[in-house]
Amino acid sequence: MELPHRALPRLSLGAALLFVAALLAATGALSAYAVDPERPRSETTPPRFFQHSAREAERIASRADKVRAARHDGPLDPTAYTKGIGRWQVSFFRGGREVVQVQVDDRSGAIFEQWSGDQVAWTMARGYPGAFGRKLNAPYVWIPLCALFLAPFFDVRRPLRLLHLDLLVLLAFAASHVFFNRGEIGVSAPLVYPVLLYLLARVLLAGFRPRRAAGPLVPHAPLTLLVVGLVFLTAFRVGLNVADSNVIDVGYAGVVGADRIVDGDQLYGDGFSADVQRGDTYGPVNYLLYVPFEQALPWSGRWDELPAAHGAAISFDLLVIAGLLLLGRRLRRGPDGSALGVVLAYAWVAYPYTAFALESNTNDSLVALGCVAALLAASLARDYAAGLSTGVALGLASAAKFVTLALAPLFARREPRVFLAALLLVLVAMVAPFVPDGGVRELYDRTIGYQASRPSPFSIWGQVDSLGWLQTLMKAAAMGLALLVAFVPRRMDLRQTAALGAGVLIAVELVATHWFYLYVVWFVPFVLVALFAGHPSVLRASPREEHRAEPEPVFA
Repeated sequence: MELPHRALPRLSLGAALLFVAALLAATGALSAYAVDPERPRSETTPPRFFQHSAREAERIASRADKVRAARHDGPLDPTAYTKGIGRWQVSFFRGGREVVQVQVDDRSGAIFEQWSGDQVAWTMARGYPGAFGRKLNAPYVWIPLCALFLAPFFDVRRPLRLLHLDLLVLLAFAASHVFFNRGEIGVSAPLVYPVLLYLLARVLLAGFRPRRAAGPLVPHAPLTLLVVGLVFLTAFRVGLNVADSNVIDVGYAGVVGADRIVDGDQLYGDGFSADVQRGDTYGPVNYLLYVPFEQALPWSGRWDELPAAHGAAISFDLLVIAGLLLLGRRLRRGPDGSALGVVLAYAWVAYPYTAFALESNTNDSLVALGCVAALLAASLARDYAAGLSTGVALGLASAAKFVTLALAPLFARREPRVFLAALLLVLVAMVAPFVPDGGVRELYDRTIGYQASRPSPFSIWGQVDSLGWLQTLMKAAAMGLALLVAFVPRRMDLRQTAALGAGVLIAVELVATHWFYLYVVWFVPFVLVALFAGHPSVLRASPREEHRAEPEPVFA
C-alpha cells in the first residue's frame, strides 16, 4: 500500500514512519493468529463463498497420512469447521479428544497442513514462520547479531580463554531454536538442557569459588566504538519492534488487564478469561505497568496491532539498558565502572534472545529489570538502608512476575528482618486490592498454581511422563539451592550475588514443565555481571599492568 503523492509533503517524517510501522504491525498480527473455527450450518451444502461442503472436506481430510496412521489405534469421528474464507479445518476425535487436525484448501481440495500429538492443541509447536521473533529469525539478522555479541570480547592473544566459551554457550540456545522453528519439538526441547546445565555450573562456580580472570574484558575495541554500537543496536531493535514485530498472548493480557483496572473491573476471574484465555496469571504490578501505555494508546477491544503492548515492551527494555549502565558504575569506581556499564548494556542489546523477547512484546524483561533493580538497591547503601531498598525492589518485581520470589533468600542475607518486612509490605500493598471474590485461594489458583501445574510439551518433563521422579528430585535440589545461598558463602560481593542469583533462576527453569526461549532474558543480566565483573579491567590495560596479571588457565 502506497501513500498518495499529494499526501506525502503534508506528513512529517515521523508520522509517515509511524503509519507504515502500524500497517506492518497490524498485518503481522492478523497473519500470526488464525481465525476461530466455525461449524457450518449444513453438512452437505457448501457455505457461502465455498466450493466444498463440510462432508466433502471431511472426505478429503480422511486421506491425510496422519489420519490413516491414527486409525490403527481405533475409529475416528471427523468434524469440519470453516477457518475464514477458503479454508477448512477438519478435526478427528476419539473419545471426545482431538487427536488429528487437518487443514484443507477449499478451492483446490489440497491438504496443506496435518497435525497430531501435542501439535494439535499447541499451535506454537507447529513452527509457523514468524509466530515468534518475526524477522529476527532470518539468518541475515540473527547471525550478525551473534557476531556483534562475540566480537568485542574476543582476544586474539588468548583464543581459548574461558569467556569465549561462556559467550558461545549463551548463543547455543540457537541449536534448539532451529528445530523449534521447524516444528520439531521432540528435538528442540532436549537440546535446551545441556546449555542450561553448563550455565548453571559456570555461575555456581563464579558464586561459590570466584576467581579473577586474566586480561581485559574487552581486549581490542575502544570504548567509543562500544558506545556507538550500543546506540546503533538500541535504535535498531526499537525500530525492528515498531516495523516488524507481533504481540503474543502475554502482551495482549497485559493490555487487557490494564484496561480492566482502569474500568474498575475485577482483575482476576472469569471476566478476564473471556477477553484472553488464561491471561490473569501474573501479578498485579505487571498489569499496573501497562496502564500508562493503555491510556495513551487505548485498547480497541480486539487483538489488533496493540500499540500499548509495543510501548510497554520497548520501555521495559530501555529501563534494563539504563539499569545496566548504572550497575557498571556501582560495580567499579571511576572510568572503569562507566566502561563496565557500557559493556553490560552493549551485551544486552547485542544478545539475540533479549531482542527475541522484545520482538514478541512480552513482559519477560520485567524479570530482568527486577534483577537489575535488586542489584542496584543492594549496592546503593549498607545495612538497614540496603535491606529496605532491596526488599522494596524485589517486592515490586515479585508482584509483577512471581518467579522473582525465588531470589528472596539470597537478597535477605543483609538485614533479613528489614528486608523481609519491606518485601511483605510491598507484596501485600500491591496484591491485596486485587484479591478476587474467591479470596487468596482463587488468586493462587489463577497465578502461581496455574503456572506451576500447567501441562506443556516444551520441556522433557512434559514430553516424557516417566521422568516425573527426576523432576521431583531436581525441584527439591532447586529449592535447596535457593535456601543455601542465604547462608553460603558467608561473605559475598555484588558479583557473587549476581552469579548465585543466576544459579537460582536457571535452576528454576531447569525444573519447569513449561519452558520457552523468552525465559532466557530472566537470568541474562545476572550472568553478564558474573562473567564480566571478574576481569581486572574492562578495556586493555597498559603493558605494565598486563605484565603483572596472572595468566588465565585454559578452560579452567
